[in-house]
Amino acid sequence: MTAGDGTGARADLERLVREGVAWPTGPGRMLHDPARARRAAVLVLFGVLDSAPAHHDAQRVPADLDVLLHRRAATLGHHPGQVAFPGGGIDPQDAGPREAAVREAVEETGLDPTGVDVLGTLADVPLPVSDNLVTPVVAWWTRPSRVAAVDHTEAVDVFRTPVADLLDPARRGVVEHPGVRGTLRTPAFLLDDDVLVWGFTAFVLSVMFDRLGWSVPWDQARTLVP
Repeated sequence: MTAGDGTGARADLERLVREGVAWPTGPGRMLHDPARARRAAVLVLFGVLDSAPAHHDAQRVPADLDVLLHRRAATLGHHPGQVAFPGGGIDPQDAGPREAAVREAVEETGLDPTGVDVLGTLADVPLPVSDNLVTPVVAWWTRPSRVAAVDHTEAVDVFRTPVADLLDPARRGVVEHPGVRGTLRTPAFLLDDDVLVWGFTAFVLSVMFDRLGWSVPWDQARTLVP
């Protein structure tokens, strides 16, 4: 188990950034032309936030360790209504993925960027359904700030989810959904109020949890419906 004050979890994340992640691949996760894909970045922001305690008993992470997520507006052209990390396209004025991820998070959630410590980036993740090549930017919330949906055309809700709840085997399963090359099976996490995290966001979280050594055994045959 990592340290209760979050220092152990942060150390785990720093190690993950140093070692890197080899994302699982397959025909359904390949871009048609990676050189022409839209470049994007997401902020995978962890922190110790007492205002959102876990319901599930923590086994390998502090009970108050959280990750920042938001629910995308149902009117968006890609991934409407899905729970996602803050993020978006890398603009020409951005120095790179780190700056883009933080900028997008500020625009979408109103967080104070001075309280965010970027730990590094992970390898790009292909997202064929929207023809994006996405860089996960891992960060730690050194000084949490208030967050809320700023632009309701982009996001309708912003929330901090206890990681221990995401790791609860009773909340885990898989979702079968159409991909650009047939049906995909991706990990999924069931939140309170029957909110489901699936697709790209769940894929990234699941692989990260495995590599971090935080995962506990769960039923990978259990199918959830988005």
